[in-house]
Amino acid sequence: MSKKLTYDAEWQSKYQDMIATPQEAVKNIVAGQRVFVATGCAQPEELIKALVAKKSELSDTEIVHLLTQGDAPYAARELVENFRVNSFFISKNVRDIIQQGFGDYTPIFLSDIPGLFSSGQLPLDVALIHVSPPDERGLCSLGVSIDIVKSAAENASLVIAQVNPQMPKTLGNSFIDVYDIDILVPIDMPLIEVLPFEPTDDIRQIGEYIAALIEDESTVEFGIGAIPQAVMEYLKEKKDLGIHTEMFTDSIIDLIEAGAVTGKLKTRDSGKIVASFCMGTKKLYDYVDNNPLFSFNPTEYVNDPYVISRQHKQVAINVALEVDLTGQVCADSLGASFYSGIGGQVDFNRGAAASKGGKAIIALPSTAKKGTVSRISTQLTPGAGVVTTRGDVHYVVTEYGVAYLHGKSVQERAIALISIAHPDFRAQLAKDAVEAKLLSPDYNEVVGKMVIGPPDFKTAHVLHDGTQVNFRPMHPTDESGLKDLFNQLSEETRYYRFMSHVKHVPRRQIKDFVFIDHRSDIAIIGTVPEPHGDDIIAVGRYYLDKTTNMAEVAFTVKDGWQNHGIGTFLFKHLAVIAKRNGISGFTAEVLLDNKPMQAVFNRSEFKVTSRPADGVCSFRIEFA
Repeated sequence: MSKKLTYDAEWQSKYQDMIATPQEAVKNIVAGQRVFVATGCAQPEELIKALVAKKSELSDTEIVHLLTQGDAPYAARELVENFRVNSFFISKNVRDIIQQGFGDYTPIFLSDIPGLFSSGQLPLDVALIHVSPPDERGLCSLGVSIDIVKSAAENASLVIAQVNPQMPKTLGNSFIDVYDIDILVPIDMPLIEVLPFEPTDDIRQIGEYIAALIEDESTVEFGIGAIPQAVMEYLKEKKDLGIHTEMFTDSIIDLIEAGAVTGKLKTRDSGKIVASFCMGTKKLYDYVDNNPLFSFNPTEYVNDPYVISRQHKQVAINVALEVDLTGQVCADSLGASFYSGIGGQVDFNRGAAASKGGKAIIALPSTAKKGTVSRISTQLTPGAGVVTTRGDVHYVVTEYGVAYLHGKSVQERAIALISIAHPDFRAQLAKDAVEAKLLSPDYNEVVGKMVIGPPDFKTAHVLHDGTQVNFRPMHPTDESGLKDLFNQLSEETRYYRFMSHVKHVPRRQIKDFVFIDHRSDIAIIGTVPEPHGDDIIAVGRYYLDKTTNMAEVAFTVKDGWQNHGIGTFLFKHLAVIAKRNGISGFTAEVLLDNKPMQAVFNRSEFKVTSRPADGVCSFRIEFA
């Protein structure tokens, strides 16, 4: 449908008595009032210019808003006697004035802001908003920003609207009656545009890791920033995704056009993309204009944790500035210096965590300041604020992997987070964690070995019955799973593996399996998915003797999974890795009555020689 048909062409003559110029409109604003400014790319620029031009008459005027794009001329040092900024989310255009102490920041969950207005706790004198022209029923769309703007307009004593035919008519609970507006200010100008982020390689890697966590038929929230948008690049092959999100950008168009988004399995708002605002380019604004696929709704609905929790497999993707080793997430400040805001992170994190099959994800690059500072820290920077508590955090993702923290002990959390920190900082983090009593002193022995193996060591094998077993490098967080594997082995299997009748594998020995360098010492585990997470069913390892360039190899398969070819596949996979690393071959010591293990070696494609002695058969397996 063409843009001209979405509003009443005669609206200016019909509502002539309500129309004013920007300068005439702001004459109704007096000193000392609290003035709300609309959000994001719906910032009413002409009204703001007229407001600032009247500065000499407006002492002690409070400007309240969520994040805004474009210029903020009221946020100037020389105007602090005239305008006082109070922002619920600090964007670039007001960051300096707030960090200098001449502006204010109100930390609050996004879902709670409308209640501040409606309860009278934060009464609004004036709301400056930006709408599409009224249609034949007298309804104006709030366009690209419904969020807290609708509540502000409903509760302000005076509502002044910049009325723009270039504002898209978005559908949903996005309309305001023209008679609920006091002054109409006609303008015709392009909306503020926000160009798409160009993600770095690290950001793309984070996006790929997150996308792997998102299952078909999930409902997804994309928070603000480059990381959530980068995730969309890797979702185009997914099936029947739904979207329930506070905001989106141009990236959503390609995802929709790829056919990945249908929303048909959403438990609420089936078939609809639900959001409260969007920020992007004219391409996006034209796409959402009068498009019934989209349902724009106020923050009090979109960000309601209960509403979010009712969605099918709701996934929340939000970003952090810093995470400490216990899982505390700072997202609104750099130390004591306020940087952004709480926004909807907690709303969606808690809602997704309560959703059936849902996932709450916090993502961040591993470093800041050109790699000189680790964003994963032993303790948060002094003054840093906790947005998401250690009790609320579930997944944390960096370009080095994924750490799952919920229900894990502090020690398990520290190991998991050190493992996905930048390699340059892992050893120091481990030392500091021991000193801070987050890790026991015996972890001093493995400092420098909290390493994640190369991604190309990953593979999979499908058994004859159709079961897929996934193989990946041993991870420092596998200590508990490996302990469970060894404890569950039968006495015979344990005897074959350790060549003695051990009833218990000491923790120190398990740590030797887990904390390895993935160069001379390689360990691969085989896993199958379980509701509680991956279940380890097999482990294979080789250790290089640098004097001979031969590596000693051994592997174990859990009882119940034996005789399915898992051991043979694991041996071949270890051989591929060893050959790639320039190793000449394997050696192995096998008990004479361990016929299955001997068969794996003897049936291999390599040159195999063996020598029995004293109940043990010594194997030499040469790759050449």
